[in-house]
Amino acid sequence: MSEGGPEQSMEDVLASIKRIISADVDAARRFPVAPPAAPVPDEGVLELGEAPESGSLISGKTAEASKAALAALAGVMIDPRAGDNTLDGLVREMLRPMLKQWLEANLPELVERVVTREVARAIGR
Repeated sequence: MSEGGPEQSMEDVLASIKRIISADVDAARRFPVAPPAAPVPDEGVLELGEAPESGSLISGKTAEASKAALAALAGVMIDPRAGDNTLDGLVREMLRPMLKQWLEANLPELVERVVTREVARAIGR
């Protein structure tokens, strides 16, 4: 038992445990857990895999060129510390004035609208 607190009898402790268990059982009855969904049968499921050669829409040469281009794109890393002489840096510098202009035009109204909505929600309107 806790230091300095009143000691409870064994009957009081057991009664308290029974009340807690009873409350848990009542809650479980009011809010039952849904049974897991039945597995979906495989009938009618289309498995995507390799395209059949006879029905291909593109030639092998085009497919290889596309794969090579996508592989090169996948290897591109965007470095937030990139200098102005990189594509990342150039795009960032081009977007900065546009973003600044948009924020100056729209941010005050946006903040006011969000704050008004949150205040209304907080006071229960």
